[in-house]
Amino acid sequence: MAPPRLAAPEGEPALIDHHCHSVVAADLADDALAGLLTESDRPPAPGCSPFDSALGLAVRRWCPPVLGLPAHAPAADYLARRREVGAAEATRRLLAAAGLDTCLVDTGLGTAAGLPLMPLGELAEAAGASVREVVRLESVAETVAAGAEDWPRAVAEALAAAAGRAVAVKSVLAYRRGLAAPAERPARAAVVAAAGARLRGGHDRLTDPVLLHHLLWTAVDVCAELGLPLQLHTGFGDPDLTLHRADPSLLTDFVRAAEPSGVPLVLLHCYPYHRQAAWLAQAFPTVYTDLGLTASYTGPRVAAVLGEMLELAPFGKLLFSTDAYGLPELFLVGTCQFRYGLGALSARWQADGACSASDAQRLARLVSADNARLLYAL
Repeated sequence: MAPPRLAAPEGEPALIDHHCHSVVAADLADDALAGLLTESDRPPAPGCSPFDSALGLAVRRWCPPVLGLPAHAPAADYLARRREVGAAEATRRLLAAAGLDTCLVDTGLGTAAGLPLMPLGELAEAAGASVREVVRLESVAETVAAGAEDWPRAVAEALAAAAGRAVAVKSVLAYRRGLAAPAERPARAAVVAAAGARLRGGHDRLTDPVLLHHLLWTAVDVCAELGLPLQLHTGFGDPDLTLHRADPSLLTDFVRAAEPSGVPLVLLHCYPYHRQAAWLAQAFPTVYTDLGLTASYTGPRVAAVLGEMLELAPFGKLLFSTDAYGLPELFLVGTCQFRYGLGALSARWQADGACSASDAQRLARLVSADNARLLYAL
């Protein structure tokens, strides 16, 4: 029996998830599953559960009906029912119920909870969606084996080859050094010296600021050549990130310097700096933004947070994404939360006389799919 497509009711616009990850299709222990309902990579405090959060409430609101339980079923009942159905079938039902048209998948992460993620072809089949790849900048660079003198050229060639099959490039600079990227490109001599120091140190993970900023400008060059957008993680994430360094407004000098390239810069997630991201999207033609996993994590506050972003963000600059990772539940929760939040916000705007029904419908079409379709040339 086909699973219900709860997140795509009749008459609603299609959804293009412009930034997400793959999921684990294997069985997960209850603790491992719950651990994917938080950005923390630490065990929870005694007596605490990730289900006891706004995101946990959202999971219990939207997911149990897909597995044959009432909405808001207790977490223990949901987990037991998920085991009864089986991981493969639960994954199929939850992904299909999200009703997504297209998923743009960041392939820079290969595992979740220590288990491999579904290959893109299997993800597409389970979700009933078209799936395209987003290449992670730092992951590509970390695979390059070249001497210091050859490192800049080798990295550019490796990125161009990887991006040639993709719809976008993504950077996690926010995690490595923060977003305060200087406007000036690093000098070649400095890049070669930093590459040499990295080789001598035997480091696998790129953390040197000179190499990271060179890599960011390499991405601008490659994206300009291939006509691709450059996605950048901003805002909250796991404890590997220092939050105040992930404020997207720190990118302002870089945005100005990169503007002549014409490369679209897509700010992901943004919270709690979503108003700063909205200003950047309004002020600079090359900047786009989304709420991403913020819509899921803020639970019943999603309409308010979305409204705060739309205080400044042009309607043609905001895109939908789930940033789902590891759990198929996060695809369904992301789509349901987005539709619920946008619906509640547009209903309030119409009730207040701020917009017409046709204005609200056009806004929904733009943010749900049309902006992504245009930006990524889908």
